[in-house]
Amino acid sequence: MVTRCNWSTGHDDLLDYHDHEWGRPTTDPNRLFEKICLEGFQSGLSWLTILRKREAFRAAFADFDVERVAGFDDADVERLLGDAGIIRHRGKIEATINNAKRARELIEADGSLVDWIWSWALVDPERVDGPDGPTIPTATGRSTALAKELKSRGWRFFGPTTAYAFMQSEGLTNDHDAGCFAHDACEEERAVVLAGRELRLL
Repeated sequence: MVTRCNWSTGHDDLLDYHDHEWGRPTTDPNRLFEKICLEGFQSGLSWLTILRKREAFRAAFADFDVERVAGFDDADVERLLGDAGIIRHRGKIEATINNAKRARELIEADGSLVDWIWSWALVDPERVDGPDGPTIPTATGRSTALAKELKSRGWRFFGPTTAYAFMQSEGLTNDHDAGCFAHDACEEERAVVLAGRELRLL
């Protein structure tokens, strides 16, 4: 019997996402930017809702290509507000376009969105003490610092909890349960991505 993280059971979509994506290190800039945006759209909703709309989001937002989304204008906002395949929330749509512009600025200033994001990776998972022992937090000092840094650069809809969910999903930390079949595989993949990288100190 395959052992998995408890949250992944109950829905085939979540099971597939857990087994093949969650916690797997991501170095594709479009996918990293996509997840930042989708985590923002998820605020107040279930991840399953977003996951089932992901292909519609990709079609609506030019596969989350930073340059293309940064060029969206008011007409695109209205187009997106009329797209029943996505979450039609004006604030989140406008934040996604804004964040693409801010991502473009970050790339111009720092050279690589991928390298900049991965400088925030954790070598060891952060835990908080609970009544039954250490548990996975919903936010950490590192996710708080990441959210604060992006906010200072003008990014929106990306707070500490959203930042940590992003870090978990993209492999910047490995929060698969120790007994989960995916834990060791993710750790091996992380070791390859982290090799030679300089991680920032807080």
